[in-house]
Amino acid sequence: MTSPTGYRHILRSGARWISPRRWVQRLLFWGGAIGVGAVAVLFAAASEQAHDGFEALLERAWWLPLLLMPAGIALIAFVSRKIFPGTQGSGIPQTIAALNLDDQHERDKLLSLRIATGKIALTVCGLLCGASVGREGPTVQVGAAIMHTLGKLGRFPRMEMDRALILAGGAAGVAAAFNTPLAGIVFAIEELSRSYEQRTNGTILAAVIFAGLTSLALLGNYTYFGTSAVTLGLDLHTWLAIGVIGLTGGLAGGLFSRMLIFASRGLPGWLGRVANQRPIVFAAGCGLVLAVIGLVSGGTTYGTGYAETRGILQGTGEIPASFGLLKLLATLVSYLSGIPGGIFAPSLAVGAGIGANLTEVFSFVPAGAVVILAMAAYFSGVVQAPLTAFVILIEMTDKHDIVLPLMAVALVANGASRLVCREPLYKALAQRFVKTATASDPGASLPAAPTAGGGRPDRPD
Repeated sequence: MTSPTGYRHILRSGARWISPRRWVQRLLFWGGAIGVGAVAVLFAAASEQAHDGFEALLERAWWLPLLLMPAGIALIAFVSRKIFPGTQGSGIPQTIAALNLDDQHERDKLLSLRIATGKIALTVCGLLCGASVGREGPTVQVGAAIMHTLGKLGRFPRMEMDRALILAGGAAGVAAAFNTPLAGIVFAIEELSRSYEQRTNGTILAAVIFAGLTSLALLGNYTYFGTSAVTLGLDLHTWLAIGVIGLTGGLAGGLFSRMLIFASRGLPGWLGRVANQRPIVFAAGCGLVLAVIGLVSGGTTYGTGYAETRGILQGTGEIPASFGLLKLLATLVSYLSGIPGGIFAPSLAVGAGIGANLTEVFSFVPAGAVVILAMAAYFSGVVQAPLTAFVILIEMTDKHDIVLPLMAVALVANGASRLVCREPLYKALAQRFVKTATASDPGASLPAAPTAGGGRPDRPD
């Protein structure tokens, strides 16, 4: 028999369910998640068109990047600094920093519709100029900005709910950008929040579902890099190869992260002086370096690296043996130039290049399997998020039959990466935004750690 207290609880739950205000919040939330999916699809289409436009220009004159890239990247750097501050770089560090700030005004400096608009436009312009950047990291910031803005419009209660919305927006961005819903959830848990909080999982899951369904409706059910028919026998020699691939990719990814973190804190010597005192001139110099790297690579290091990665996986196209190293350098220079753009897709391309080199060493392992394992290893080494690495590779290549090798190689790579880079990349880069916010406003503090018995915020699900 239900007690009076139980009846009151049922009545309060029913009142909350039929509350018009709650339904407005739910509709805003669901509409926002659908909007994130639609924006991600449009962003992807615009990015592909921009890269195709650059390739068309390159076909007209091989020397054109020597003029276009310095001027274009300098202009993008200028616009991002003067008109859209907060759009520089990947966008994932800004999202993590926003999650770690209590001050609403400081959050708005990192997540807003104005920043989202600038992020999309300038990333597309970067690809039009041939920069080695990706759109997936920027999509995380765009998704988080959309959900954060809707949270303010809907007046969702409590600060914890705003963080849940930001997490949900970032996860939805990954899910829609790669068409990898599971990876979106894992990424939000492992990378954005670095902890799993039971009270926010429903919000994240709902956002990923709506964003994923939107992407599915617009683009259909596809795998990012297509499918591969390779199989992998798990004998002693194969496990030895998995260990070496994980170690190689993890060390390379950790070295890249360490260089990026080191450079983000200030370049040494005259390079540092130029970067600080004349950032636009420095960006133009980065553009010139990128053009030279592109010409040396035969034009393979321009853009996201998607076409080159797909060609390596499918065994088509002519990719130079130096592709992995040159793509790594191009991605590093692109990030240091200060323009908006992510490192997800370029990192996968670097991993594919490393894998192509390792196929010569491990000829007894199918080449396609070596490439996929190297992609997971390098990506895990860069972001130090092994769960995200193997899940995203499974969903992007539809290779469910090598789950254990992918898990193993990501774990080995994560350990190897930590030998050379103790600090996770995105967390280290996010600290710069947090320090800037707290320096400009001493009242903008880090959030208190959640307690085990913390209250559960109201969720729009």
